Amino acid sequence: MKTENQQQGSRARRFVLGWADWVIRWRWFVLLGTILVAMFVASGGMPQFNSDYHVFFSDENPQLQAYDALQNKYTKDDNVFIVIEPKDGNVFTRETLHALEQLTTESWQTPYSSRVDGITNFQHTRAEGDDLYVEDLVQGAIDKSDTEISRIREITINEPLLKNRLINEDGSVTAINITVKMPGENIEEGNEIIAHVRKMTEAFEANHPGLKTHLSGMIMLSGAFYESSQKDMGTLVPLMFLIVILTILITTRTISGTVSTLLVIIMSIMAGIGFAGWAGIQMTPPSASAMTMILTLAVADSIHILITLVQHMRAGHSKREAIRESIRVNFMPVMITSLTTVIGFLTMNFSDSPPFHDLGNITAVGMTAAFIFSVSTLPALMAILPVKVKVKTTDTETKSPIMRRIAEFVIAHNKKLLWLSSATIIGVSALVVNNELDDQFVGYFDESIKFRRDTDFISENLSGIYNVEFSLGSGESGGINNPEYLKTLQEFEDWLYEQDEVIHVNTFAEVARRINKSMHGDSLAYYAVPGNREEAAQFLLLYEMSLPFGLDLNNQVNVDKSETRFTITLENISSTSLIEFSERAESWLKENAPETMFANGTSTTVMFSHLSQRQIFSMMSGTALAIGLISIILIIALRSFKYGLLSLIPNIAPVAVGFGVWGVTSGVINSGIAIVFGMTLGIIVDDTVHFLSKYLRARREHGSDSEDAVRYAFDTVGRALFVTTIVLVSGFIVMAQSSFGLNSGMAKVTALIIVLALVIDFLMLPALLINISGKEKKQPQVSTGELAMAKASYSSTNN
Repeated sequence: MKTENQQQGSRARRFVLGWADWVIRWRWFVLLGTILVAMFVASGGMPQFNSDYHVFFSDENPQLQAYDALQNKYTKDDNVFIVIEPKDGNVFTRETLHALEQLTTESWQTPYSSRVDGITNFQHTRAEGDDLYVEDLVQGAIDKSDTEISRIREITINEPLLKNRLINEDGSVTAINITVKMPGENIEEGNEIIAHVRKMTEAFEANHPGLKTHLSGMIMLSGAFYESSQKDMGTLVPLMFLIVILTILITTRTISGTVSTLLVIIMSIMAGIGFAGWAGIQMTPPSASAMTMILTLAVADSIHILITLVQHMRAGHSKREAIRESIRVNFMPVMITSLTTVIGFLTMNFSDSPPFHDLGNITAVGMTAAFIFSVSTLPALMAILPVKVKVKTTDTETKSPIMRRIAEFVIAHNKKLLWLSSATIIGVSALVVNNELDDQFVGYFDESIKFRRDTDFISENLSGIYNVEFSLGSGESGGINNPEYLKTLQEFEDWLYEQDEVIHVNTFAEVARRINKSMHGDSLAYYAVPGNREEAAQFLLLYEMSLPFGLDLNNQVNVDKSETRFTITLENISSTSLIEFSERAESWLKENAPETMFANGTSTTVMFSHLSQRQIFSMMSGTALAIGLISIILIIALRSFKYGLLSLIPNIAPVAVGFGVWGVTSGVINSGIAIVFGMTLGIIVDDTVHFLSKYLRARREHGSDSEDAVRYAFDTVGRALFVTTIVLVSGFIVMAQSSFGLNSGMAKVTALIIVLALVIDFLMLPALLINISGKEKKQPQVSTGELAMAKASYSSTNN
């Protein structure tokens, strides 16, 4: 009488064989039907591309909420930062200042511009008797005398609001900052601004050959996301297709198999992208890599089926028998690995960054489609197309000598390998602590992207691009004129300038000091915050009334004058250091300022700095869930609690070792790398499941002892695992060439982990199986008729 385990196995075998017979019999119907399904899903259309950097943050992100709250109090500061570099190294010439006047004026024509700041239109204050004059610092530069140019230079490079912000200390580089306020009616607004600014600066350089421009700012950051993704789509996807074609041709030596696999891949991509279209998902730099992900991963299912099919045909089986047996042997392992891969990618929904949700969901749909098409479209098309395979009669010809040598090596040295691999895994995994979180958004791009080159130049020659902002309240309407409030602002400013990271501080206290000085005959004795509240309020009102439209204080002072914006510009530091600095500044406010002045630091750079940390913590729960679900699936699929749990060792170890190696070779984990935990866990289960399923098949169906079962596993699936690893690693190495750092880093770590997974599954796993199972033979768990059928089917391949 059969046990429940045996009955489940018999039912599963009958179902799979019935499926194989149905696909072969109705091959034309299956082929056309699956193509029509793929076309229907693809009719969802190609999603729009959204390059706005805001898409990286969920609505619940506390740093985003704090940033939006600050911008709602003042003016939004999405900007284009144009840096002008005179080739003669001197900004202060008549010709350069005249050119800057023109460019500043033209910059007001930028779509959605709300403010333009440069050294030429800087609102300089001066006093003549009791009168206060506020006017552009530079007017009619081309007609200025040498003395006037020298005076302009002296004012500019000594003005705290300009120095290390819009002009560097030696006056060799300057900048114009265009603040834009986009209505948010469509996602093309940013591209419209970028196109205008690039056209404007190209014309500027053509008219002034001695001047070179560099573009940065948050609008250009968004443009860099789009530029990077378009570059990858144009180069990496075609390269990956070429690698897939060559790999399949070399390993299977069949054109039919290559064509069939390509069709499965294309249909899987169509399903994934079509799903995104139907679901209203917008493409972003991370989610755009889903196409390469699906292209890479979808090959694995087809490779297993193809290689087994070809092996059987080489052993003398008919094409129909080979297709039938290939589906019988691979259906369950392929289904399990597809399911675990889908679970791995679905864990990305635990990510704090929406684009990674989209990447996970699109890839999960694509991988589900890849499984369906690989067990339906692929065998149906192979049944239709002619398949030429040279029949090989000897055991040496039908088996891979390399795989057999690896098997014999592992069997001979199983105890040594088990202890050595265990010690190595534990030792290298301990190096994980060498990794640190760092998410500098400039590092998201390599130097092939102009934004990266321009921003690096700006950081080295003018000002830092990282900042922290505070909205410091006074606790009452009009309270920013309170001398005590102004005094605390100045003390905070003084403390900040003592910090090594700080390059520039933009504070309302400087405006108050400058106005106070000007209202007292420009006497340096009055270059201090006013000591009288009424006087300070009168001075501020007079100053504001003198400011031209578009250059008011709305970007620094809120409506009822109860709060001011405090901006700190920093050197390029790691995200961990930036977060630490922000917390240090917050601590100073807690200890030295009134409660009403306390605020949390925020900015886009703070948001990106926190992103990788939030990714790590959010993905921990996703990875834990993935491990639990995958464990349950493997226990059920392998029909063994022991082997199901045992499989966790070769599945978790590569991830731990991979991040240990990464801790030594790189040591930096960003938002992209943070999602690798759950994602790779689903991918590398592929090797373990296929090896274990073949091992257990030999034990259960053929009554083999553990050593012969290991030989059987290497003979039947070793070559396929090696080939799929080559394809997967090749795909992720191609993705590692991406100019987008998040995708590149993620791909490098994933490729490393996939290689480690194969090594562990080829060395540690079989050694572990031999040591826990012993050498005893097992009684076959199939009926006499089924066993005879299995032995007959595999007689030529040592089954």
